[in-house]
Amino acid sequence: MKKLVLSILVAGTLFSCRKLDQPITREFTETAYWRDSQDALDALTACYEHLSKDDYYFGDEALSDNAYNSGGGLINVNAIANGGYDGANGRVADTWSYYYTTIRRCNTVTTNIDRVPNMDPALKARILAETRFIRAYAYFQLTAWYGDVPFYTDLITIDASRTIARTDKNTIQQFILTELSDIQKDLPTNTQQAQNDRGRITRGAAIAMSARVHLFRSEWAAVVADCEKLIGKTDNGAYALFGNYNTLFTVANEYNSEVILDLQYGGGRTYDKQRSFMPQTIAALRSVLVPTQDLVNDYIMTNGKAIGEAGSGYNETTPYVNRDPRFEATILHHGSKVVDFNGVEQTILTQPGSVPATNTVDDQGASPTGYYFYKYYDRAATNYASGLNLIMIRYADVLLMYAEAKNELGQMNAAVWNQTIQPIRVRAGFNDAGATQFNAALNQDQQRVVIRRERRAELAFEGLRVYDIRRWKTADVVMNRPVRGIKVTSGAFNKDPNGYIIVENRLFTNPKHYLWPVPTIERDQNKNLSQNQDW
Repeated sequence: MKKLVLSILVAGTLFSCRKLDQPITREFTETAYWRDSQDALDALTACYEHLSKDDYYFGDEALSDNAYNSGGGLINVNAIANGGYDGANGRVADTWSYYYTTIRRCNTVTTNIDRVPNMDPALKARILAETRFIRAYAYFQLTAWYGDVPFYTDLITIDASRTIARTDKNTIQQFILTELSDIQKDLPTNTQQAQNDRGRITRGAAIAMSARVHLFRSEWAAVVADCEKLIGKTDNGAYALFGNYNTLFTVANEYNSEVILDLQYGGGRTYDKQRSFMPQTIAALRSVLVPTQDLVNDYIMTNGKAIGEAGSGYNETTPYVNRDPRFEATILHHGSKVVDFNGVEQTILTQPGSVPATNTVDDQGASPTGYYFYKYYDRAATNYASGLNLIMIRYADVLLMYAEAKNELGQMNAAVWNQTIQPIRVRAGFNDAGATQFNAALNQDQQRVVIRRERRAELAFEGLRVYDIRRWKTADVVMNRPVRGIKVTSGAFNKDPNGYIIVENRLFTNPKHYLWPVPTIERDQNKNLSQNQDW
């Protein structure tokens, strides 16, 4: 289903393995379009193409305390993370225009699809359902970042777009939830979906996205209701944790049982962000998107205890021993071994004074924190250009949303734990009862800490942490701390009292920074756009 305008010479080769989201390059004009069902499907593909992009997927990680971006690429997210931005910031302006382009593409489909003659009713209903999902997703992104935004579901003129005011975010989010509920009947389950339709939105995706919106709004009972439609049920699709966390994020295991929705790549659509987050001896480019020490510190020990907890067994001289198995699957550290694109195993050395010094913290092109991301490293990439799908929603997240909601409702117990956290940890490789068994001695607040830490470890480098710290209202705490790197004993580094590198100081002001400003360029063109508090 992925369609790309290519020369006839290469079309046969590409189309044999194409995936959904290859770009459409032709415009859908009034006179030359809406002739048949294929036109409608092509217009829908243009909506899929604009669902999201890798700049956001990876860049959003650096908007949280999980990662640091040293300023290279990613549409200037570093300025947002350190509080030094305004309405002219590149990412602030780009997100607004990007998702309104998405909305216009979707409105083009919903407005014009009735013009297609003799269209199969079931196909039409499915196309509309997929389109409405994408539009709902775009509006959710806009309200999550900006709060109140202009809202419309028809095709408006340029002149009209310059006069429309902002609509209350709660009104828009209620619309989103209504859409996600209404379209479910017209979407197939993942088990009903044809092989060639893999990557399209399913009923399970609509349900899981509804749970995510409710989660963002702290509507715990609704989160539980949505998740219970997917957990242990088959009416809305069959989902299960994939057997191996280490190989979950690979081309070989795309479309596995855990994937509910992913951003499609391959063929004509690729990304090269791994050149930004892998060591420069692997990716031949500066490492500018890197993990923080605070993320590393949140990975528990194999016995289930946090590193600062009595009896954890944590030793600062051997900090990576007996840690959560997902740590090694996600992050490269001093002494990590990784196979490069040429099949050669490299040992990554990050401590200053190491030989060779190419990946050490005192090298100009190396990670300034002494850590590198490993998850989403794609050795199958050609010339660093990866066609690996980026997972937007997976079943593990559904289980974690359910666990969090049940705890917030005061309903966390052994049965819920055994449905959610336990299988996630067992899949990760934990086998100590301290990590896998429910601890009834913990109160609700203590369980909250466990569940939030579990979300962070399981979903690290998947772009979700920034939404979590904003909805928990902890961003003004965790984003007001310095970005820290590894502990060093030599070299001219700015360090905290414990010897950990201070890479950069950050600023997050409450309530100002919980919403981005309406972009300056948009307010210049539309005088009816109000501005967010303190901007």
